[in-house]
Amino acid sequence: MFEDTIAAIATALGEGGLAVIRISGPDALAVADKCFVPLGKSALKPSAAPSHTIHYGKIVRAGRDVDEVMAAVLRAPRTLTREDVVEITCHGGLLAAKLVLDAVLASGARLAEPGEFTRRAFLNGRIDLAQAEAVVDVIHARTELALAAANEQLAGKLSQRINLLRDEMIKTLAHVEAHIDFPDEDIAPDTKGQLIARLERGVAFMDELLRTSREGQILRRGIRAAIVGRPNAGKSSLLNQLLGHERAIVSPIPGTTRDTIEETANIRGLPVIFVDTAGLREAGDAIEVEGIRRSREALARAEFILHVLDASEPLTKADEDYLAEFAGKKRILVRNKMDLPAQLKLPVGTKEATVEVCCLTGKGIEALKEAIKELVWAGEIRAEMLQVMINSRHQEALNRARMATQRTVEALQSNKMLELVAMDLRIAVNAVGEIVGKTSTEDLLDSIFSQFCIGK
Repeated sequence: MFEDTIAAIATALGEGGLAVIRISGPDALAVADKCFVPLGKSALKPSAAPSHTIHYGKIVRAGRDVDEVMAAVLRAPRTLTREDVVEITCHGGLLAAKLVLDAVLASGARLAEPGEFTRRAFLNGRIDLAQAEAVVDVIHARTELALAAANEQLAGKLSQRINLLRDEMIKTLAHVEAHIDFPDEDIAPDTKGQLIARLERGVAFMDELLRTSREGQILRRGIRAAIVGRPNAGKSSLLNQLLGHERAIVSPIPGTTRDTIEETANIRGLPVIFVDTAGLREAGDAIEVEGIRRSREALARAEFILHVLDASEPLTKADEDYLAEFAGKKRILVRNKMDLPAQLKLPVGTKEATVEVCCLTGKGIEALKEAIKELVWAGEIRAEMLQVMINSRHQEALNRARMATQRTVEALQSNKMLELVAMDLRIAVNAVGEIVGKTSTEDLLDSIFSQFCIGK
């Protein structure tokens, strides 16, 4: 439990119907008492109110009314942070919420740091570290699949499996250390075989989790796709069709797009960040030079390419050059303008997926979305997969745990000193524990919770 009481605006800044100011800590009720005046017969001061009740009143500061509010009183331990919590709902808008927060801070609370409410929930044992990270994933989710995966992690589905893995490894470590304490008793061959089998099952489980890392990162941060092609092939029209609204200016004049345009679209449940690039050609002026330079940068960062070709014209030298230049990238060839007589013939031996579309009418766009999904995420997206999708921090910890566990297996098989076996196994146990926060450092916690907004 913490000695100080914190407060912050828990809702997004900006104009809106309501705003919530959250107070948490040992003096939350006393702080609220100083600035909240109950109105009506049934309304009570926070310190006199039963837990999980709401009271109508007003916030005052220095004898002046600030706003008309509702105050929710939540007593420990059944709260977000397992501390006493008061949540004040006031009128929305920057000024009203700020003045209410100022009144709360003047009554003895401290302004919360980014992620401090969730950090207290973790440190007070209400959630583990993987669940705490899921709070950020819920907030940043851009598709229903991403939200579903974040909610599964927030519910503790990943943590349950990690804890089972850690428990099995601790059992093995305890067995090894028992034999270290009694060196006259060798580990029986059948017992050693059971220990090795248990560790190998742990390695197999870690491999299973590690295979979800790419998909998990796609759902969390999205995947970047650059739309490329020569001028007037229909790149901006394709972007508009994929987004479902007019985002890029479409014109028959070559070089209309002078800068890169980025927008995220929901493609079969996957967040895909499309980057419309300036047409790749010899630039006519300084602005177009800069646009093409930025296009090249976007291409370098893209994880796959949509190469748009004008199907109504024969293949040009520029088309051939770009087909050769981007041959090393994952890509889909998009034959646009299929409403016109077909003139385009692709080079013999072209193996990439090819989709025919008409960006004028939208024909073929759904087939293109399916092709994108198959390129990004092979196979079906199953509900059980969403339960255990790890992030990059989990991946790094599991890789360390896997290597240490593999060394443990090899050490047991070659009859090395049990002290060496135990040392590697402790490394593995600690690495697995990092995922759920059973072993953590202050620097690690600072790194994780600095990604949160103030109020969470």
